[in-house]
Amino acid sequence: MTSQAKNELNQSGRCDCGAIVLHAHGRIVSMFHCSCENCQRATGAGHSSVALFHTEALRVVGATKAFSRPAASGATFTRHFCPECGTTIFAQSSRAPALRIVPVGIFAGDNAWFKPNQLIFSRSYQNWDLVADHLPWHETYRQEDKA
Repeated sequence: MTSQAKNELNQSGRCDCGAIVLHAHGRIVSMFHCSCENCQRATGAGHSSVALFHTEALRVVGATKAFSRPAASGATFTRHFCPECGTTIFAQSSRAPALRIVPVGIFAGDNAWFKPNQLIFSRSYQNWDLVADHLPWHETYRQEDKA
């Protein structure tokens, strides 16, 4: 991270097979965990760990495939992933079209900058998933969040 105080990132990450590279250069809007059932399915874990970026802060090199589904909020949620290895590269919600949701694992080995500030969709939280209990928990979206 280039500036801890400003939450700016300037680094690249990649999918598991290396066919797709994601370049992130810009301000991180938010960092959090999500325990919704869809994130549990996508990650194979009890939650996802993600960072939100403005669309223009990201550049993807390589062709992704997309999968869209209706979200509980009524929005359309779309995951973009590597068609070779299946790694999620980023996601987006029709609730916040100017933002992209990036799984922090895409920066594996260089993501110590991740500092989550909340857990959303705690209503689906699994007791075996050890999420830091000092974070605020929200049953669904935090009211001021739009993603």
